[in-house]
Amino acid sequence: MNRLEQSTPSDGSARLSRKNTQSLARLTAPILIAGFALSLPAASPVLGKAKSQAAATGDSAIEPEAMAGLNKMGTYLRTLKAFQVQAEITTDDVLDSGQLIESSKKVDVVAVSPNRLRVETTTDSEHRISFFDGKNFTIFGLNTNYYATVPAPPTIVELIDNVNKKYGIELPLVDLFQWGNNPDLVKRIKSGIDVGPTSVDGITCEQYAFHQEQVDWQIWIQLGDYPLPRKLVIQTLTDDARPQYREKLVWNLAPSYSDDAFTFDPPPNAQRIKIEEVKPDATNK
Repeated sequence: MNRLEQSTPSDGSARLSRKNTQSLARLTAPILIAGFALSLPAASPVLGKAKSQAAATGDSAIEPEAMAGLNKMGTYLRTLKAFQVQAEITTDDVLDSGQLIESSKKVDVVAVSPNRLRVETTTDSEHRISFFDGKNFTIFGLNTNYYATVPAPPTIVELIDNVNKKYGIELPLVDLFQWGNNPDLVKRIKSGIDVGPTSVDGITCEQYAFHQEQVDWQIWIQLGDYPLPRKLVIQTLTDDARPQYREKLVWNLAPSYSDDAFTFDPPPNAQRIKIEEVKPDATNK
């Protein structure tokens, strides 16, 4: 475990499998998606729509309305110059016995395009903040008072890729910055339907359901002039336990901030440590 994170004791009575939806989310992050398997009664109009679609065009069909909804969202997200988004995230971990154990965390992101980012993550066992000021990237563990700072590329999009490949650091909600940057990623989607309008915390949204290899996913996108993602759910199909990854998002499109919010100022007694670079896999030559 990274020293920036607070370790938690274990009595060894139940071990968690790492085949959970945190790794699954990495498969789908470039597409800003969500989903779970539709387990609806036979009379459900959603299930009827899916069956009709499959019978008419094959189970790999993608409704134009579904892709249009994703593309509209992606186009809008790329127009945002500054935003704050707060997320409540729950993840299913899988015990060796197959039992699901739910964990949760809260994420608070403030982003200013193209080169300011602050990400705060809070769980029961850790509290950390990541800072990016256009020159340096710092990750600080408040529980341990350890921090690490490394040189960074000049934009948020480049930063996300750089820290992941070089240091194995995966920033939460990175998909918000990636949708639409690589059209080839859309080819991963095998089928998709426009489920219809619904509500997320009182906000009217359009619900879409998609399928790609290894996962089913859904996304709820706000209707109107602000097509923001409001809810995401991902479910793996490769684990018999069918673990899920779930997000609910609250947006602020006019956040208050100063440049100091993105620059790390070490608190008293904070100890700087070094982040080890990820060693290249010798099998991938």
